[in-house]
Amino acid sequence: MTDTNSTGDEWMDASVDLVRLLFVTQSGAVRTHAVEASTVDAAVSSGVPVSELVQTYNALGRRDKDGRFDAAGEVRLRPDPSTFRALPYADRTGAMLCDIETLDGDPWTVDPRSSLRSVKRDLEHKGLSPVIAFESEFHLFERLEDGETRRVDERGAYATASTRETHETILGIVDALATQDIPVKKYYPEYAAGKHEVVTGHRPSIRAADEHVLLRETVESVARLHDYHSTFVPKPFDNSTNGCHIHISLWDDGNVLYNPAREGLSRIGRQFVAGVLDNAPALCALAAPTANSYARLRPQIGAAAFVCWGQENREALVRIPAPDPDDSEGSTRLEFRAADNTANPYLALTGLLAAGLDGIQRELEPPEQLGVDPGSLSASERTRRDIDRLPRTLGQALDALAANETMRDVLGSELFETYLGVKRSHWESFTRSANSWQRDRLRRVY
Repeated sequence: MTDTNSTGDEWMDASVDLVRLLFVTQSGAVRTHAVEASTVDAAVSSGVPVSELVQTYNALGRRDKDGRFDAAGEVRLRPDPSTFRALPYADRTGAMLCDIETLDGDPWTVDPRSSLRSVKRDLEHKGLSPVIAFESEFHLFERLEDGETRRVDERGAYATASTRETHETILGIVDALATQDIPVKKYYPEYAAGKHEVVTGHRPSIRAADEHVLLRETVESVARLHDYHSTFVPKPFDNSTNGCHIHISLWDDGNVLYNPAREGLSRIGRQFVAGVLDNAPALCALAAPTANSYARLRPQIGAAAFVCWGQENREALVRIPAPDPDDSEGSTRLEFRAADNTANPYLALTGLLAAGLDGIQRELEPPEQLGVDPGSLSASERTRRDIDRLPRTLGQALDALAANETMRDVLGSELFETYLGVKRSHWESFTRSANSWQRDRLRRVY
């Protein structure tokens, strides 16, 4: 399995007039420049200029004015021709994913996609090829004339009735993904009203992240074609969440996580899990990177709140899914459950793979697996078992990231500091607005 989708130049025969050049910033937002189809070859060979400042805007669209970049300075989007897709939801339009390079043609040290490629190479030097799948959750809703919102179906709880009103929309999403060579392995209405989950196929690391970006674009675009809105926000409504579970396996001649001698993971697989657990607080800053993310990471709501792992345990940070009895080796994997769709997928995967590699290099041994909901244990029992709470706020996660040398090393100082600056500006914007809200409420009471 390769990271690329094709050999390139399909846009020449795809009847498109515009090609969107997609990239993801530190905020996790998908950005684009579009070029006319006849200029795509020039864009591929020479790149398309873009301001360095684009990488300093947080999720609220505010620039980190204390960041590393000023108004002067440009880099180049370098579209990857192997990622070209004609977009079935946008007339005469295609898309490509991009690396970002300096004006001299070198990889830009702040580019998240290039960062993932670097850690992928580190794993390949050890003979390991990561294979990834994303489980993406989202909500469909309508905006009413009075400004309120209505979730499209009200049943929830995996009810078949929840599939009926949105059936044509979901079919449209599945068909649009298939047209882009993104196979949907599973779909179902999720626990909450209006919530849906799409599981795409396992892919090599960079291609998996590219296709996750295309999935986000597809869901939002097809929903609008059906007069709905969609949201991937981690806590979009009361009593409702959206996650993005990330499944990882490692391959050499076979799946090196697989232990043919007995149930469970191999020694390397256990070391990988140990590395993820050891770096978990810092990983949250990359995989759950908005203030809203921490409204989701709470006990006993099917997300993750504690640093632990377990076979088939959906309240553990790392779950080991039950293998397919007809393909135990091929289906052995681990699932990281704290991630959500506000993450830059390239950075989330970079952090996860680096954490696992750290565990392998240090030959770490994970703690005992947990076979119960950690939220059902007493605080003293969790202490006895060394089960720590994940960060409760983005601020705490960013402090953990700032102190984590593994993440600093894999990201490099320039990307590491740029990301921290953008996310701290997001956190500060949130805390300022929260303080204003509290003052207003207290004035009404007192």
